[in-house]
Amino acid sequence: YMIERQHLRILQQVHAKGSLTAAAQALCLTQSALSHAIRKLEGSLGTPLWTVSGRVITLTQAGEHLLRLSDRILPEFERAEEQMQAFADGRKGVLTIGMECHPCYQWLLKVISPYLKQWPDVELDVRQQFQFGGMAALFRREIDLLVTPDPVNKSGVTFHTVFDYELMLAVSLTHPFSEKSYITPEDLQREVLLSYPVEPSRLDIYTQFLLPEGCRPRQHRNIESTDIMLEMVAAGRGVTAMPSWFIQEYSEKIPLHSVRLGSKGIFKSLHLGIRDGDAPAYLSAFMELARGV
Repeated sequence: YMIERQHLRILQQVHAKGSLTAAAQALCLTQSALSHAIRKLEGSLGTPLWTVSGRVITLTQAGEHLLRLSDRILPEFERAEEQMQAFADGRKGVLTIGMECHPCYQWLLKVISPYLKQWPDVELDVRQQFQFGGMAALFRREIDLLVTPDPVNKSGVTFHTVFDYELMLAVSLTHPFSEKSYITPEDLQREVLLSYPVEPSRLDIYTQFLLPEGCRPRQHRNIESTDIMLEMVAAGRGVTAMPSWFIQEYSEKIPLHSVRLGSKGIFKSLHLGIRDGDAPAYLSAFMELARGV
């Protein structure tokens, strides 16, 4: 016979109320049902939990030990139930975000700050690996949300547009390109192109600008740090392709200029991808907040 949660509540109430009658009323039980439960528990344990002398109820040593356990265990039950209800309501969980747009980390910080205040019971994790395979991670449930400028039309995942932007070339204020309204792919053949350590096949500057015209930069260097990359650009050590809004933000701190890629420009959108039918309240709230930043 197992000790059940109800037994612990009975023990607490009898001790707190000082009588079986008052304890039964507090527990919404008849006195006979309460007495039966006590006798059955004591019989299964093989030891009395209290003694009754007239109207005075006194805990035995075993009863005092079980009461101490009750005082520790019952609050844990209550917390567990509250947490499970929070999970059920979508108020609690772990939101894991995968980033395929490396400059967008700065934008993400603007979303995270108010989100953490609004959802104190949700843990947040961000994965920003440069060789990140976002779609595969989304299907394997390694992440819950994919931030990407390159959505893939695949069954089971829906992408929501957050905002549109233009991909532009960041150059120093003294670079000859700063005098141009736009540059051509041929112009970049004389330049050092800086980028995050990502395969050229995943870089828009290659796939949408250079390669269609059969062009390549004079040199291509990979740099992991955004700050160092843009400082090198400002110092005239190379050029890099970044979202226009990102270059504008950094130009307030370091001397940078943005130039259009081609006469028509390259326009992109940032998207949030989630699995279909898998949007707890805290995930939906994040997406709503993200679209408003």
